[in-house]
Amino acid sequence: MIRIRDLRLPPGSAEAEMRTAAAGALGISPAELREMHIARLSVDARRGRETALVCTLLTSCADEARILRRCRDGRVSLYEKAAYVPPENRRTSALRPVVVGMGPAGLFAALTLAEAGAPCVVLERGGDIDSRTAAVERAWRTGVPDRHSNVQFGEGGAGTFSDGKLTTGTHDGRISAVLDTFHRFGAPEDILWSARPHIGTDILREVVRGMRTRLLELGCEVRFFHRMTGFRLDGVGLRALEVRGPAGPYVLETDAAALAIGHSARDSFAMLCDAGLEMVPKPFAMGVRIEHKQAAISAAQYGAHAGQLPPADYRLAAHLENGRHVFSFCVCPGGVVVASASEEGTIVTNGMSCRARDGENINGALLVNVTPADFDGADALAGVRFQAEWERRAYALGGANGFAPAQTCGDFLAGRASVRGGAVVPSYHPGVTWTDLAGALPDFVTESLRLAVPRLGRKVRGFDSPDAVLTGIESRSSSPVRICRGEDLCATKAPGLYPCGEGAGYAGGIVSAAVDGIRVAERILEK
Repeated sequence: MIRIRDLRLPPGSAEAEMRTAAAGALGISPAELREMHIARLSVDARRGRETALVCTLLTSCADEARILRRCRDGRVSLYEKAAYVPPENRRTSALRPVVVGMGPAGLFAALTLAEAGAPCVVLERGGDIDSRTAAVERAWRTGVPDRHSNVQFGEGGAGTFSDGKLTTGTHDGRISAVLDTFHRFGAPEDILWSARPHIGTDILREVVRGMRTRLLELGCEVRFFHRMTGFRLDGVGLRALEVRGPAGPYVLETDAAALAIGHSARDSFAMLCDAGLEMVPKPFAMGVRIEHKQAAISAAQYGAHAGQLPPADYRLAAHLENGRHVFSFCVCPGGVVVASASEEGTIVTNGMSCRARDGENINGALLVNVTPADFDGADALAGVRFQAEWERRAYALGGANGFAPAQTCGDFLAGRASVRGGAVVPSYHPGVTWTDLAGALPDFVTESLRLAVPRLGRKVRGFDSPDAVLTGIESRSSSPVRICRGEDLCATKAPGLYPCGEGAGYAGGIVSAAVDGIRVAERILEK
């Protein structure tokens, strides 16, 4: 096939216009094109340039070699897809491998093992997608999370109740395998070529259910509400996991376990630390969710073309003179701000949107970098304590009833408490308490946000609108710890234990976590 990069087309262009542009780049007529597939599609709405669709197309036609020889367009080249080659199963152990956790890292580790002929036992501390969804919706009504099954714990992991974004800053040959797998289990085809692919929480739940069905077909055993509570080593390495299930504690013999525990498994972090696993505190970020009218952001980004394009998002950052970095994260066009605590007496926010992204508001995390130097203590769990302390303060500031503390952007920048909202209606459930968010944020976070928001308003018109709503706090953007591992991907001094994914500190989103799960599965299959 032939690849044609960076074709610029007017917003709203359909397949016919794409075929015409592709044929023009090749110097042939549209009728001579056989196949045409979109390889990548983005919107260029940068200031000073005409808003346009920018696409990369894959085409086929007769006598491609001749066309390539005579073509002088630098955007045209030969295309050969490098397919991911599944690993060969070289395991000789009679013991089944175990995967702890069913987030992206755990699901892809389990699927890689099973499809290579090494079906595993999967332990998930939370519930299946249906019972988990019921528990989450109940928590959103009452303000009281289920400590076993919630936005953080359960089938699909924390990303299931988000936007299902599949963007990643990593470059790994396994990424295409991850996207192909999601598509195989029901994700829309456009995730394969969109510059900012997303599945949507409604579709992602169905995808996750389909992946579990496939694991069961391949001989895996999935145990919900089973939590790893310890592990046992001998002179060689891992020999068993200690597990607590609904019927009580038991010992599960295994010599290989992928630890995909997620970034909020604080009790598991403490258990692993007490057991002597080498762990270190890790930088993360903290801040708020900022919420605007979607129509306003789309108009600011796309101008007159707003109605011809999908709901706009943004990607913003500011490097400040105080040494801090403020940046947007996990932006959810047409979405809602959701309660994401996994423990009673805390407030944690996140963003979520469905596939259609058709809600009235857009929200995004607005975060400030936090380093181990900000923690009270230098031990491995210092960042965990830092997170928990501010989450408890947010709970108290919100009224100690599950409501989140909130403030209008205008009041926040002016340093005065809010007593009411404006044109932007907060989407958080069960509700918000208007207050001064400075009481729920470290001083350096408050200072940095106040410095950054006006600057970001110069990048996206209206971002610093006085009516925008800030809801606190966003504290779980990534893990506060890293579980140390060697080149063999085993935990230091614990052969057979394979920390992976976001919880272990080796990923930063759905795709990178899935890739890390695949890498760990490959190592398990090598033994």
